[in-house]
Amino acid sequence: MKYDVVIIGSGLGGLECGVILSRSGKHVLVLEREQQPGGCMQSYQRKHQAYDTGLHYVGALAEGQSLHNVFNYLGLLNLPWQRLDADGFDQITIGSDTYSFAEGYDAFAAQLAERFPAEREALNSYVRLLQQTEDEEYSVLRPDGIFDQAFMEFLRTTNAYDYLHQSFHDERLINVLSGSSLKMELNRSTLPMFTFAHGNSGFVGSSWRLKGDGNLLVGSLINTIRQHGSEVVCGAEVQELIEKNGRITTAVCADGTIVEGDTFISDVHPSVTLGWIKESELIKKVYRRRINHLENTSGMLTVSLQLKDDTLPYFNHNKFVYKTDNVWTFYENTTSIDGLMISCRVPEHSDYARQIDLLTPMTWERCAAWTDTTIGHRGAEYQQLKQQLAAECIRLAETVIPGLHEMVKESYVSTPLTYRDYTLTPDGSAYGIRKDYQNPMMTILSPRTPVSNLLLTGQNLMMHGIQGVTATSLFTCAEILGKEKIWNIITPN
Repeated sequence: MKYDVVIIGSGLGGLECGVILSRSGKHVLVLEREQQPGGCMQSYQRKHQAYDTGLHYVGALAEGQSLHNVFNYLGLLNLPWQRLDADGFDQITIGSDTYSFAEGYDAFAAQLAERFPAEREALNSYVRLLQQTEDEEYSVLRPDGIFDQAFMEFLRTTNAYDYLHQSFHDERLINVLSGSSLKMELNRSTLPMFTFAHGNSGFVGSSWRLKGDGNLLVGSLINTIRQHGSEVVCGAEVQELIEKNGRITTAVCADGTIVEGDTFISDVHPSVTLGWIKESELIKKVYRRRINHLENTSGMLTVSLQLKDDTLPYFNHNKFVYKTDNVWTFYENTTSIDGLMISCRVPEHSDYARQIDLLTPMTWERCAAWTDTTIGHRGAEYQQLKQQLAAECIRLAETVIPGLHEMVKESYVSTPLTYRDYTLTPDGSAYGIRKDYQNPMMTILSPRTPVSNLLLTGQNLMMHGIQGVTATSLFTCAEILGKEKIWNIITPN
């Protein structure tokens, strides 16, 4: 059978494209190499308890914000979302001091100005930039072509670290404003303001957790795809894409299955995607070399803790904890863990937390000794490293949750190696390809490739995270359906 669109990879980007295209009348097939779909959105089971991988909280879901109408179209708005605390959806602890982020742009600035009164005007300017960033998120998709090109160019070509230091005089405030940015790689040398602003703006408008695990989101998207006559197939590992007469015609799977399509979308890392195309008239060596030499962002260490009953009251916010004012550099220290995020799963039947996740960046270099190993076969030293790092995370978390180690019933640890092997992400990157303000045209990728009917989607293109990948999915689908169709999804009224 020949499909209108074949999507390779069932991460958030692939599934969102599947919903949009199938709802638009396209016959879509989503191919997933693992037995479980969802990529970094999926959950895994241990002793009848579900643990999330990449889903911790979502911004911009409130009415009038950028994700609201899109999630409504995707069928995700009806999931059990719980809004986080309005007076402190994120709490940033640096040393012995804690600062809260209030919901709403004006409230966000006003609350921080109480702690940093000399920076009030700068804070007001900062939140205006965040709000404009969210307002412009989809503007390039407007059918009339009207958008603030100068502003978008400014975001792409401005270094985030430099912008903050030019805008604010108080180093502590700069660290506080950056403190919830474990949602991205805080690389002082390369990070564009585009990535920093997009990664923070939507959460200031509103922040939410899913009451349940990430498979609720994955299952909802898959059900919608199937309800519209399209298919999602797991255990289908693509090994080759065949090009004929300047177009991809066929995907060949590891089991010998041949899949034909009019258009192909890859939700897999671009360098992996190009590796599937053995012979091509259109993909030149210079393009392959460019993609293959792009740097990837760092990975993530995740310590998932199942807690004993009735030991920790649920907290409806995220905690970010740092030993000192080194939010932009702490992950460079390979001798100790100096910063982390604490995310608390919404309990379904109690006022007490059942599960919390501790997350901290982890560079590939710390995993390099086990590069050639596979899951379950990494040896005793790797297990010892994981347990050592987990213990360090728990000790740091205890600065805001005293006695945490006594509350732990079970713990599970994942590293960039885990992400690499389950999601086919080079270097186990948590945020995709590293964006560089000095070279935005090379590092912020278009959905298009040199082959007209091969498109890309997912976190490696323009933006990462749930909000970023959703935007990228819209850009990818606009290449097939046109801007007007996608704009009607964004602004249905």
